[in-house]
Amino acid sequence: MARILVAEDDDSVRAFVDTALRIKGHDVVLAEDGGLAAEIIGEEEGRFDLLLSDIKMPIMDGIALALDVGARFPAVTILLMTGFAEQRERAHGLDALIYDVIPKPFTLSDLVAKVDDALAGKPVEIVPLGRRGLDG
Repeated sequence: MARILVAEDDDSVRAFVDTALRIKGHDVVLAEDGGLAAEIIGEEEGRFDLLLSDIKMPIMDGIALALDVGARFPAVTILLMTGFAEQRERAHGLDALIYDVIPKPFTLSDLVAKVDDALAGKPVEIVPLGRRGLDG
């Protein structure tokens, strides 16, 4: 399966994502913030298939992390996640760099399906923001 770096500052979300991805057989490396994730991916010389990062984090947010990883390791697929509509809008300028943004909260099956799609390089289905439940 894939080697995935997860950057998430919320302990419970990080544990949920870790469990979901390991159940699918992925090799998962965890980071508590974007700064640590940037260090890990640098030390590993970009040897990850996917970076799955929260957008809103202390130290280095997911957008800064995506810009850094995209510049240094363009072969790494980047998938972001957020519970904040305004954060999702910030990621729209990164369309060429990131695969997609997963809205929180998400189910285990939603997460696994989106990760599978990102790893397979499937086209992203465009759904208006109002239909994703991010209006308020």
